[in-house]
Amino acid sequence: MMMSDAEPARPTPVGGRGSELALRVASALVLAPLAVGVAYLGGWAFALFWGIAAIIVMWEWTTLVAGSDRRSVLITGMAAVVLAVALAASSVGAVEYFHDLRFAAAAIVLAMGMLACAVIATRERAVWVAAGVPYAGAMGLAPIVLRSEAEHGFIAMIFLFAVVWATDITAYFVGRAVGGPKLAPQLSPNKTWSGSIGGLAGAVLAAAVVVKVSGVGSFVAAAMIAIALSVAAQIGDLAESALKRHFGVKDAGTLIPGHGGLMDRLDGFVAAAVLACLIGLAHGGMHAPARGFLIW
Repeated sequence: MMMSDAEPARPTPVGGRGSELALRVASALVLAPLAVGVAYLGGWAFALFWGIAAIIVMWEWTTLVAGSDRRSVLITGMAAVVLAVALAASSVGAVEYFHDLRFAAAAIVLAMGMLACAVIATRERAVWVAAGVPYAGAMGLAPIVLRSEAEHGFIAMIFLFAVVWATDITAYFVGRAVGGPKLAPQLSPNKTWSGSIGGLAGAVLAAAVVVKVSGVGSFVAAAMIAIALSVAAQIGDLAESALKRHFGVKDAGTLIPGHGGLMDRLDGFVAAAVLACLIGLAHGGMHAPARGFLIW
């Protein structure tokens, strides 16, 4: 989900960098309030929103990595992702036993879908194709797990959004303003260490603001978690850049003006969301993942 200093293979629009930035800002002004709005609503609206995102990501991933067997792989992968998200969403508000069972079933469905896609795909692309199922599944399941806790779920999502978006924005502007040594020139030639460090600083500041406004959590713990999430988001961005370079494409899709596909926009978010979910589950358990993520 990185807006960082910048996607290497994406050509500059005819209007120049100003036009590209204007498209990015306009897209963000639509997507950000929508994401916050559905996070506030929670429930099935939230699950549907991230379920659709997971389906689109599955489609973009399969289009990118699959060969002639694309249709069968896509049908199989999407079926697994849809069923997993539906199981996870149905666990929200369920009694304790069925809550745990349905999340476990969702993970099993994704594993089975991954294996099925690997069998269907050609041998040379089997690993790439199979990897798309847990990747797209994580896009849907991680936010649902965090938001499933009624008391702290919304604040957990706001914290996650704030950290990832602040990383994006500050990395983009600091990297362009300061420049300097390249972060990973073989993957993304325009990303710099200054932008990466600026992204970390922006993430910590955003986390501090969320803690101050919400009154949930401590500043020290929030800063440490923000740094971890920011690093994860930047690694996720670089990983998607490596994937696109491997398959020789500029963007994962064309869905979002100024950003390419949904994968291009959510590459950092999915990595950060998975880490946030794992932290919450490890510290708070299945029934308090958001509290475990926020309160130390």
